[in-house]
Amino acid sequence: MNLCQQIAKHLREVHVGKNWTWVNLKDTLKGVNWHHATTKVKDMNTIAVLVYHMNYYVEAQLNLLKTGSLDAHDDFAFNAPSINSESDWQQLTQKSVDQAEELAQMIERLPDSKLWELCVEEKYGNYYRNFQGMIEHCHYHLGQIVVLKKWVIG
Repeated sequence: MNLCQQIAKHLREVHVGKNWTWVNLKDTLKGVNWHHATTKVKDMNTIAVLVYHMNYYVEAQLNLLKTGSLDAHDDFAFNAPSINSESDWQQLTQKSVDQAEELAQMIERLPDSKLWELCVEEKYGNYYRNFQGMIEHCHYHLGQIVVLKKWVIG
């Protein structure tokens, strides 16, 4: 397995399972309905907002590979759409899983040499840094979702 395939594997694992921590988004969200996902705990983000936020950067990397431009702004990364029904919630969670898989497929088809190329601008570093950072970001917020789920559901 080359490095791009390994990165794609890690991206899949944080979303659908079998990663080193044995915690993944899909399993964590089992039993979370739209009411749970939108329940506010103190001044923290909701589960729904965190799912959106995680996917915001997955989607940004996906668009980067499709278009060659990086169009993501931290100012918008928490601007989750309103979740007003179970259907809205299911669409958000399915989009997250689907886009992670699409990005994983694109990453695994890249040559490893692409990882060391500059990613758009010097301030973003190389592709490896961006992909690996995005996966670390997903793990970080997944941990928050696990804790919020325990507070909201029990």
